[in-house]
Parts: sequence; C-alpha cells; structure tokens
Amino acid sequence: MAIDYQREIEELNRVYSQIVAVKDPEQLEAHIAELTEASLAPDLWEDQEKAQAVTSKLSHAQAEMDKLQQMRQRLEDVQTLLEMAEEEDAADADMARQLREDAQEQIVTLHKDLAELEVKTLLSGEYDERNAVVTIRSGVGGIDAADFAQMLERMYLRWAERHSYPTKVLDTSYAEEAGIKSATFEVQAPYAYGTLSVEAGTHRLVRISPFDNQGRRQTSFAAVEVIPLIETTDHIDIPETDLKIDVFRSSGPGGQSVNTTDSAVRMTHLPTGIVVSMQDEKSQIQNRAAALRVLQSRLLQLRREEEEAKKKELAGDVKASWGDQMRNYVLHPYQIVKDLRTGYEEGNTDAVFDGEIDGFIDAGIRWRAGQEVGQGE
Repeated sequence: MAIDYQREIEELNRVYSQIVAVKDPEQLEAHIAELTEASLAPDLWEDQEKAQAVTSKLSHAQAEMDKLQQMRQRLEDVQTLLEMAEEEDAADADMARQLREDAQEQIVTLHKDLAELEVKTLLSGEYDERNAVVTIRSGVGGIDAADFAQMLERMYLRWAERHSYPTKVLDTSYAEEAGIKSATFEVQAPYAYGTLSVEAGTHRLVRISPFDNQGRRQTSFAAVEVIPLIETTDHIDIPETDLKIDVFRSSGPGGQSVNTTDSAVRMTHLPTGIVVSMQDEKSQIQNRAAALRVLQSRLLQLRREEEEAKKKELAGDVKASWGDQMRNYVLHPYQIVKDLRTGYEEGNTDAVFDGEIDGFIDAGIRWRAGQEVGQGE
C-alpha cells in the first residue's frame, strides 16, 4: 500500500500547530527573558532555595523552547527530503526511493515525539509544574505487600533516574521481615507533580509469593500518594498549638539504629491527624523543617480535595474519580501490567518494575484530560 506522504506531513503539522497554540512561543520567550534577568541578580544565591527554583525553571523553559524549534526544523527537513525525492524520480529512481525511506523513518519518529510533547500540553493544573512528593504505603497482603511497596518505590526512583530527575528520599519505615511499611521521597523536576499525580491510587500485585514455603499465589496491595511540594508563596500557616512533635533515633532495616542522637522527627497535625516522619537530614532542626514542609504540602492537597469534593457535590456528582484499584501487576500465571482506567498494558513486567512506565503515565494524563472534559460538559 502506497504511503500518502502529503497526508502524513499535514497530520504532523496539525499536531505541531496545536502544541504551539498551547505552548505560545512568544509568551515562553518572554518568560525565559524574565527568568534570565532574575538569574543574573547579584543577590540571587543569598537564598539558595529560591536560586535553585529560578535556575530550574529557566532550564526547563529553555528546553521547552529548544524542543519547539527543533521540532519545527525536523518537520521542514522531512518536507525537504520528499521534495528532493520528487526531483530525483526521473533522474535516479534508486536515490528517490532512498530519500523516501529516510523521510518515512523520520515521520515515524516525529509521530512518536510529537505525541509525547502533546501529552505535556495537558499538564495545565494549578500545581502541575511543582516538584512532587511521593509516598508509598504497604496495604493488605502481609510481607508480600511490604515487598511490593519497596518494588514500587524502586520503580519510581528508577523512572526518575532514567529521566535524570534528582530525587531525595525523605523517610523510610522498614518492615520487620522484608520490604517497607512506607517510604516518602521527593522528585525534583518541573511538572513532576502533574506527571506523577496520575500514579496516585491503589496498586495490586498477583504472584507466587517468595515468602510462602508452599509456593502459593498471593495477592497484595500498596497505596501511592502524590502531592505537590509546598512553595513559600502558598501561605499554609500552621499554629504551633496544632502540632505535636516527637523526636526519636533514625532507624534502618529491621529496626536497627543508624543514628546515636534523637535527630528524627515525627510531626502530627492534631486537627486532621496527618502524621509526617522525617529522618533523612542530619540534625533535628533540619528534619523538623523538612517535616513541616511536607505537612504543609499535604494540607495544601487536602484543601484542594475538599474544594473539588464541594464542586462535585454542587454539581450533583458524588462518584469518586479514582477507583480503589487502578493498576494490576500480574506475575502469575501469566505476566502483564494493566491499568484499569486507561486499558494501557505492558507484557514486559521486568521493564516496568525497572522504571519503564512512561506509557502508563502518558495514557493516564490523556485519560484524566478526557475525564475533565466529560465533567465540564
């Protein structure tokens, strides 16, 4: 079947035009100029946190602009190849065929790259551009659930590593025999929250338990929570009287002590019952500050959820947007990972647990955008 190259080019240009309409290169250029000016301020590095935020946003904005410009150039290059092939048709049929083959290879790659870029245009939520704080908790399933929680933690950390996103493990509560009760880590990248927020929910693992000496199949569960990292402009004030603060020694696997001083901090927000533990930093003061920041982030998320619940109540929609179980990881009797919301699935379970989850994330972002459009109708 002959390939309709002109139709392919028109489709690529259509998708690119939609991306440009959302990205708005002129506005992006103005944003880059503003961030560049801020990055050159002589007193910028007096506030390290602010300086890192400015330089990170500048790097991300410049990368976005570079992608748009490179994509435009690639589209023009493919068009040029096809025009050259037409000119060679009469003079050199072999050369014309080679040029079209090269163009087809580039068209396939462009479709994939534009699809990935298009997904990013769907991240337009209020907090989508923030860093993400991810918490994984083991659920029903005993030792297997604790082991599954640790598998998920590694999966997300490997995903971040594949994208060169810095991560910071903030707290880990180890289970007695294997795995973890819970773990909290930060992913430091623009749009980390918007990207990873579709991973929030209950994950289910089915496998032959390595902890069962009779080799029986075991089903276990783990919960993933994703919240945006608080920024100083959010103004979540927490009165001291609303906090209960306990200090203790940091511990490692199996409960072993890894610190000889009471530097770890457990912070309880009395009005909501939210508890945050922090033991990554070396001093109690640093752990207290880090715990307060994560607590503020969780209160910010709680406020958003309450606002969304109120909107749904007013609209007469009392159904939850997310089911109790959003993804299955099946390792026996067959191997497949399937998202129950989007229908997206992968058969290479080892690759998924090694961090190759972009397909699930992209499908989730598109699914969420579709849900929001449906609710707005």
